[in-house]
Amino acid sequence: MPTLNINGKDTPVNADESTPILWALRDTLGMTGTKFGCGAALCGACTVHLNGAAIRSCITPISAAAGQKITTIEAVATDRVGKAVQDAWVKHDVAQCGYCQSGQVMSATALLKTNTKPSDADIDGAMAGNICRCGTYVRIRAAIKDAALALA
Repeated sequence: MPTLNINGKDTPVNADESTPILWALRDTLGMTGTKFGCGAALCGACTVHLNGAAIRSCITPISAAAGQKITTIEAVATDRVGKAVQDAWVKHDVAQCGYCQSGQVMSATALLKTNTKPSDADIDGAMAGNICRCGTYVRIRAAIKDAALALA
């Protein structure tokens, strides 16, 4: 049985090593904050961090995460950057239906951990592939900029 470090805790996962991280999180461990959207890494709903980098968990097998650190939406606010992003999301009322938002928050947090003063182009690049069917992109950009200011 593989063991994964999820949100700072070594967690045994009763699943085949070829199982995508998404399904290990949702089905095996009951962590439903990470969403299934497309299953092909095109929409971003399944975004989690692997050693701080945003990845698509729907196509990444648990074998690729062995010995690495996975952070999910459930723990992103335990970090000051993740907390600032979530606070900005609320302040700017980003979510409408909310389905994509865990992936959006995870991508925005990964961006701000590596780029504390992102330009519009930086934001667009980091958020590319995170689809919001409600079209809240203007609010997403404003929230990212606000979170960056709060962290400065």
